[in-house]
Amino acid sequence: MGDIGFILLGFIVWGLISFGLILLLWGLWKKSWKSFLWSGIALLPTLFYIGGENWERLVALTPLIPFALAFYTKSAKIK
Repeated sequence: MGDIGFILLGFIVWGLISFGLILLLWGLWKKSWKSFLWSGIALLPTLFYIGGENWERLVALTPLIPFALAFYTKSAKIK
């Protein structure tokens, strides 16, 4: 029964990553800064890969892409 918690945590993390990628695609389609922002928040579990080896550390930078897109689309709508 001890492994159930680990499996549940895995489902939660992969669910958040999937939700973040879906929101990223939705934001690209609708050009919505709010979707980009929530996508970046949902992709924050990828920061666990910061302790990886070599190129796997680049996966930890994926939340920066939606945050940058949210900033860009928000500032473009203000003008």
